[in-house]
Amino acid sequence: MTSSQFPKLDARIERWPIAGSFTISRGAKTEAVTVVAEVRHDGRIGRGECVPYPRYGETPEETLATLTSMQEPVARGLDRRALQAVLPAGAARNALDCAFLDLEAKSAVQRVWNLLGRPAPQACTTAYTISLGTPEAMAAATAKAAHRPLLKIKLGGDGDGVRIAAVRNAAPESELIVDANEAWTPDNLEQRLAECADAGVTLVEQPLPAGRDEALARIRRPLAVCADESVHDRSSLPGLRERYDAVNIKLDKTGGLTEALAMADAAQALGFEIMIGCMVATSLAMAPAMLLTHAARFVDLDGPLLLARDRDGGLRYDGSLVYPPDATLWG
Repeated sequence: MTSSQFPKLDARIERWPIAGSFTISRGAKTEAVTVVAEVRHDGRIGRGECVPYPRYGETPEETLATLTSMQEPVARGLDRRALQAVLPAGAARNALDCAFLDLEAKSAVQRVWNLLGRPAPQACTTAYTISLGTPEAMAAATAKAAHRPLLKIKLGGDGDGVRIAAVRNAAPESELIVDANEAWTPDNLEQRLAECADAGVTLVEQPLPAGRDEALARIRRPLAVCADESVHDRSSLPGLRERYDAVNIKLDKTGGLTEALAMADAAQALGFEIMIGCMVATSLAMAPAMLLTHAARFVDLDGPLLLARDRDGGLRYDGSLVYPPDATLWG
């Protein structure tokens, strides 16, 4: 039997139009499809948002089904700590983990960082993403964003040297980081890295496909290389030390903030720089990741800036500065 002393879980799919389109090496999309979990108890509601990612075999429908299957365990007393062993790292666990944390904070009438014994997040600079396109189109988009201090440039294979040179010309003062989304090959890796170094790029994310990135350990890397698709949770870290200088922590990969915080601690202990990343989603998905920003060399939480509109009560963005969430949004 279930008991009213335990929470009730609901979940739903939401669709958020993107301003224009968002293009990476794997394709383009015009909307962000998210799944929201809500855990209700004693008149309070804890919320979490995730983005199922086809690259990892996830769909919104399957993620919703997974969350729906957790309704009875939650009603029988499953909590956030037990959740870590019940669901694997991924989008569904992220939404429920963050919903549990939000409810814990609301029930305790405390901010979540105080509950977790973590530093209170402060306003910080987020990267702003320039989608993959022709050199001319990317230069035009970059020129409109050249006032931003940190730009993340999506690359995708042939012609990337021309693309990054065009972007640098359009934003001579901005710090540039690059995301190749697994599109490069061992044969062109050194040339592509050299082209990025020549353009003054600070960091390159995931140049080679996950599982086929051994070449990174055999070359001299002229700039920092960050693992994204190659790293998910703490168990991913030890095998990356010879290949990568940094790791991109995303809550949809780690399966929530609980594991993300533990992973950040472990990554720092192993000497990795940390990047905090996101999928294209609303501020509800970004808010928990703000607790990781104090440890991050790079913050990439621009998902709401890429949407046609954010949800009501979303994070405050002032140019490229992103501010911690109000308690009414999350945590």
